[in-house]
Amino acid sequence: MKTKITNPQLIELAHFLKKHSRESGSHIWQDIAERLIKPKRKRITVNLSRLNRYTEKNETVAVPGKVLAAGELDHPITIAAFSFSAQAQQKIEAVNGKCLTFFDLVKKNPRGSKVKIVG
Repeated sequence: MKTKITNPQLIELAHFLKKHSRESGSHIWQDIAERLIKPKRKRITVNLSRLNRYTEKNETVAVPGKVLAAGELDHPITIAAFSFSAQAQQKIEAVNGKCLTFFDLVKKNPRGSKVKIVG
C-alpha cells in the first residue's frame, strides 16, 4: 500500500524541486524531492554531530528532512533542510553558519553544484 503525503508544504516543495530538475537538467533536485516524499517514519533526521563529522568549513549541504541539535558544530556551513529544530538553528547561526530553505538554495545555486546531500 502506498502512503499518501498530505503535508501541503512538502507537496509544494517536491513539485518545485522536480520541476526545477527538469528545467535545469540537474538531477540533485529530483533526488532530494524523492527523498522528501518518503513516509514520515522513513524521512531523514540528522544531528549536528553528524554534520560536523562529514562536512568541512564553508560547505553547502542539503538535508532532505529535519536537522536536530544533538552534538556541536565547530565550523560554519550552509544547510538547506525541510525543517530545523529551534536549538539546531541557534547552534548553526552561533558558528556563523546559514540555515536555508530548499527554495532559497535553488535560487542561490540553480544547478546544485557543490551541494552535498547528507542523510
